[in-house]
Amino acid sequence: MQIAKLRQDYHKKACDQIIRFQSKTKNGVSHDFPNFADGDNVISVTVANRIVEKLGGLKNFEKISGQTAGNLFEEITRYFIESAFGLLTHLRPGQWIYSTNASISDFEQYEHLAYLEKAITRDRKLAAAFKGSYIITPDIVVGRCPVSDNEINAHETVVGKKNGIANLTPLRQTNRKNETKILHASISCKWTIRSDRSQNTRTEALNLIRNRKGHLPHVLAVTAEPTASRLSSLALGTGDLDCVYHFALYELLASTKELGYKDAYDELRIMVDGKRLRDITDLPFDLAL
Repeated sequence: MQIAKLRQDYHKKACDQIIRFQSKTKNGVSHDFPNFADGDNVISVTVANRIVEKLGGLKNFEKISGQTAGNLFEEITRYFIESAFGLLTHLRPGQWIYSTNASISDFEQYEHLAYLEKAITRDRKLAAAFKGSYIITPDIVVGRCPVSDNEINAHETVVGKKNGIANLTPLRQTNRKNETKILHASISCKWTIRSDRSQNTRTEALNLIRNRKGHLPHVLAVTAEPTASRLSSLALGTGDLDCVYHFALYELLASTKELGYKDAYDELRIMVDGKRLRDITDLPFDLAL
C-alpha cells in the first residue's frame, strides 16, 4: 500500500470520526466551523472550512468532546505511522512497537526515572527540593526491541558470548536480564494548538532531552491546527522539537493562499522552508533516519 493511499485513508478517518461542525452567531450573522478551528478567529474558521472541503469531508454536527477528539486523533495518527513506517523496513530494519499509553520509564533511556520518583515520594526533603513530574506519557511512542545475537550474526560472526565485548549496549538482547525496549520516538499529538498546549509540548520535549541516559529519541509533534500564528508558537525555534508535522499541510498551504491570507501564507512558508513544518507523510521517512 502506498503512502498516498495511507494518507487518504488517514484523512477519511479524521473526517468520519473526529471532525464535527458547530454553529456560532456573531452580530446577527451565523457561521459554521469545524472543531479544529477557533470560532472567534475569521482566518481560522475560513481556512479550516476550506481544508475540510479539500479533504472531502461532510458537515457533521453530531457532538463530540474535545477529549474524545484528541484521543481519536492520537489513535488514527498512531495507525498511520505504524502502517507507513512499516513500508520502510528495508530502510530501517528492526522489530518496532507503537503505543498510545506507554510511560517513558518503560524504555531503556528513562527507566531510571521510576527509581528517582519513588525515592522523591518517600523522602519529604527530596520532595521539597525536586518535586516535579519526571515521568511523562507521550501521546504516541515508537520503540525498538533489542536484537538477539543470532540476528547480529546473521551474515557473519560479529559477536560471541565468551569474548566479553559489546556487553553494555542495550541493542544486544543478551545484555539485559529484562528485555527493555529502546525509545525511538516520542510524538505529541495536538488536534488544535493553544498557548498552554504549546508550552506543555515543549516542556515534555525538554524533559526527554535532559533526563535521558543514552541517545535522544526523535521528539516530534503532530497537529491539525489551521492558524499559522499558532503553528509558529510550536514550530519556530530549535533545540527541543525535531519538527512539527501537519495532518494536511498541502491542503493548509493551498487554502491559505487561495483565500488571500498573504501574511499567514508567508508565515507558513517560513516554517516550511526553515525545515520546521512538514506534512504527515514526511514523518515516517524522518523516523527512518
